[in-house]
Amino acid sequence: MVGATIYELPAAQSICPYHYEYGNEEWLIVLVGRPVLRHPEGEDQLEPWDAVCFPVGPAGAHKLANRTDEPVRLFMLSTKHEPSVAVYPDSDKIGVWPGDERDHILVRRESGVEYWDRES
Repeated sequence: MVGATIYELPAAQSICPYHYEYGNEEWLIVLVGRPVLRHPEGEDQLEPWDAVCFPVGPAGAHKLANRTDEPVRLFMLSTKHEPSVAVYPDSDKIGVWPGDERDHILVRRESGVEYWDRES
């Protein structure tokens, strides 16, 4: 399954925090404006019609931000495999999104417990 979303970013906004995913690959096409892409090797200013692929794992880490005074419009595509796991290196969080919303969780790595914690 594949999902698609168009994002409109006003000045000084980002789509989401810097992150990478396990289980899902993402693609970006810049429709309007010049967003800044943060990635593992640094930052690049993108231009309209630039296309970028964010592979699964740390090599696909990214954050898109609008640092201009003009709106930015982005077209994002992604695979939709479940469960999905996202890692947020700046805040040291991990999110897990299985099919059932009751089991969605976002935690800091420091809150991890041992495998046998609370087991009999």
